[in-house]
Amino acid sequence: MSELFGKYGLPLEVKFCKKCTMSNQRPSSEREFGSKKDATKRIISFDGEGVCSACRHNEAKELINWKEREKELTELCNKHRRKDGSFDCIVPGSGGKDSVYAAHILKYKYNMNPLTITWPPNLYTNIGRKNFSAWLDSGFTNLTYFPNQKVHKLLTKYAFLNLGHPFQPFMLGQMNLAPKISYERGIPLVIYGENPAEYGSAIEENLLPTKDASYYSSEFQLDDIYLGGVCAKEIIQDNNLKYSELDAYLPADPYKLKKNKTEVHYLGYYINWHPQEMYYFSVEKTKFEPMPFRVEGGYSKYSSMDDKLDWLHWYTYYIKFGMGRATQDSSQEIRNGDITRDEGVCLVKRFDGEFPYEFLNDCCKYMEISKETFLEAIESFRTPHLWEKRNGKWKLSSSVWSKRR
Repeated sequence: MSELFGKYGLPLEVKFCKKCTMSNQRPSSEREFGSKKDATKRIISFDGEGVCSACRHNEAKELINWKEREKELTELCNKHRRKDGSFDCIVPGSGGKDSVYAAHILKYKYNMNPLTITWPPNLYTNIGRKNFSAWLDSGFTNLTYFPNQKVHKLLTKYAFLNLGHPFQPFMLGQMNLAPKISYERGIPLVIYGENPAEYGSAIEENLLPTKDASYYSSEFQLDDIYLGGVCAKEIIQDNNLKYSELDAYLPADPYKLKKNKTEVHYLGYYINWHPQEMYYFSVEKTKFEPMPFRVEGGYSKYSSMDDKLDWLHWYTYYIKFGMGRATQDSSQEIRNGDITRDEGVCLVKRFDGEFPYEFLNDCCKYMEISKETFLEAIESFRTPHLWEKRNGKWKLSSSVWSKRR
């Protein structure tokens, strides 16, 4: 690794976006991060003016003719809509505001026949289950895929202890399920909600819709796939598993995708995506409810709230990258004009990186580890160039609210 880069392949020189609260320590693609040996392949890009790619993406949205984009969406729906009323598109989701919005407008505005599919949370919160039921009660058929729970717990434990990435098994299943269901059910059109570029993934990869499934199409062998930092072949051998028990986490078969003519699109390409508006829409259309209390590490009550493990995910993210849920939410709200950058900085200073007390016991029990093991693992993931001890306590050596010390 070059001397310019430290742990996880992160730049040793920490920079903060001049428009939002995001730093250059954010991995560009959470999907890829940790897929093999947890080496960050890409980080969010900053231009010569010190502005992150997510902010530039948002600026580019202001120049888009959204009426023309809507025409493109209409044409896409006309191409795939089935006159006999059978399912003609797949909408992945778990009943959060984004999947509620996507499924609802596709069915009730564009007269599509969506099959909603769900890769369920590891540990449902009560409000998460309630919102999921409300989503389906508003008029949708759902196919929920429950992976082998013993295996899922094992992979989650591996991912936490080896990578500090307890959400990796969930993310892999969430990414791979929809295209597999696409060819298994003969439904070529898959539509996700918001565009990943909203959060800083590479614009050139996400600004346009994916009109084919090429990014699922690389050949792979079990020797080349790592789950939770462990080779998939070793996991099968060491735990006396069958290939079928890991299949849900592995890439879709490119030949089947090609034969099915699977297309993967982001609704956020066609519609000017605004998270707060999606929230209000969901409340109105499906009786969507926010959390009864502020989520730890953040300041909102309506995002990332259906899985208890989400609390732990954002804490490990903070330990590794020096930013957490408040940075993520504030950056997006700054870009959308909901808050100012100064307000965002104050929110990050106050809430980012709060310890995940609320569901910690549940998460440790789920992974079958002690709280002592949890704390030891957390310390092993701390990134040296981002942290320093002051008066016996760990503090960020560089923050969005102060200059590097």
